[in-house]
Amino acid sequence: MKECMQWLYRASKGCRLQLVCRAMSGVLHVMVSLTFIMLSKRLVDIATGLTEGDMKGCMVALVSCVLLQLLLSVVGSRLDIHTVMNMGNRMRNGIFRHVMESRWRGREAIHTGDVMNRMEGDIDTVTSLVCHTVPSVVVSATQLVAAAIFLGWMDLRLAIAIVVIMPLALLLSKSYMKRMRSLTHAIRAEESKLQVFMQEHLQNRMLIVTMEYTAKALKRMDGLLQEVKRLVFRRTDYSLFSRTVVQCGFSLGYVTAFLWGVNGLNEGTVSFGMMTAFLQLVSQIQRPVLDLGRQVPVFVHAMASADRLMELEQLPQEEKGDSVRLNGQIGVRMENVSFAYTEDGRKVFSEFSHDFRPGSLTAVVGETGVGKSTLIRMLLALVSPDKGCVRFYTDKETVVASPQTRCNIVYVPQGNSLMSGTIRENLLLGNPKATETQIRVALHTAAAEFVYDLPEGLDTSCGEQGTGLSDGQAQRIAIARGLLRPGGVLLLDEPTSSVDSGTETVLLERLATEVGDKTLILVTHRDKIAELCSSRLHLKRV
Repeated sequence: MKECMQWLYRASKGCRLQLVCRAMSGVLHVMVSLTFIMLSKRLVDIATGLTEGDMKGCMVALVSCVLLQLLLSVVGSRLDIHTVMNMGNRMRNGIFRHVMESRWRGREAIHTGDVMNRMEGDIDTVTSLVCHTVPSVVVSATQLVAAAIFLGWMDLRLAIAIVVIMPLALLLSKSYMKRMRSLTHAIRAEESKLQVFMQEHLQNRMLIVTMEYTAKALKRMDGLLQEVKRLVFRRTDYSLFSRTVVQCGFSLGYVTAFLWGVNGLNEGTVSFGMMTAFLQLVSQIQRPVLDLGRQVPVFVHAMASADRLMELEQLPQEEKGDSVRLNGQIGVRMENVSFAYTEDGRKVFSEFSHDFRPGSLTAVVGETGVGKSTLIRMLLALVSPDKGCVRFYTDKETVVASPQTRCNIVYVPQGNSLMSGTIRENLLLGNPKATETQIRVALHTAAAEFVYDLPEGLDTSCGEQGTGLSDGQAQRIAIARGLLRPGGVLLLDEPTSSVDSGTETVLLERLATEVGDKTLILVTHRDKIAELCSSRLHLKRV
């Protein structure tokens, strides 16, 4: 709990002034409301002749209080929206950056759908707690204290009785908060499973349909929905019980105060003005009681969401530093490299060495599971060798592979890696300053001149993962994007997996002849590609 509260305080950085202003506007609203009560008491006492005073002046003051309350409500609402948006955007930006900069560990620790669920639902819950609930609790507490002081002015014994009753009710509900928190954790976990399920099935909709798995998928989704429903109902039962206990305690205080007023009026110890003030004061007591009762499950829910967001922020981060860019033709040397994945202990490399010489064209071949993907990750410094070293070198300098040397290598992944947007926007991801001539040359080298035959040319829109283009077309555009990016090493993972043999030959020939200033590394399982390369690295199982 303490850790969560500290994290929430850090998360509110940049919004604390707005939060203070929001709470102060609420407190002022309470003060004005109590002032209205006192003025109404005085106005009734003047009207009934119990006391003398300026009746018109009291009426003007009452109207002024009403207008001021409206103004404070508008100001409070504006502050609410501004603070929620500000804090929510800051949190999403910060967590998104943290996830994007987290260190790759062989497999993603948290599914993308789960991350999305946390960045949407959990952040909304936390911002609601900090921006709505906390100021509301401050205002409600102020309202209760002020009302108690007012009651003390009327009758000290009555005020003491109510103040004693309220903490007892809160203590009774506290015992149920732990159980509610565990249920909330379970609900959020099930909601994440549902998010993951929907995301994966929507992304693979065609596969699901062609495999005639739709009915089973719908049945499984219904099961997930029912489990969420079951847990929500269980939490609701606990929430209702807790709120009922709190409200019973406060209602006891309310009934006590009400009976005091009726008895005083009957005995003549309470004036009509005081009774009028008292009836309004009842509302001032009842409203914060109900608000505080509703905040208990909200607080518990937010604590569970905070735990899930803290988990994202605890992902290990890559080392940071300035990029180390090498000048001239670059080679990559792997020296006595040993590596095994910690998750399953599977050994991939043992005392492995190889030199990708500057300007060379190397095909990396081997069976599935021999370490081709791991080699890519080590060259990109996504994983580090357990022993040995990976170095980038020129004829003048040598540096150890790290996230800072990543600027020297251009990576084109396997398959369709285009982003939503136009073809031009995708190409400029490689080099935002690329000229039309550079774009044309890159498309030619990647055998992607077809782009200019499209109705809108470079401004042709492509949807998620290049929707609207064939896989082969998308693959060649991705290669052109890589060619635009500065870097002395070009690393291609199965670059021709989706193109026909004719296009494959043209593409490889152009890469071999027109990219002579770069060191090319082609990871492939196709012998034809290997035959066109100047050297071959055949990986074998350890």
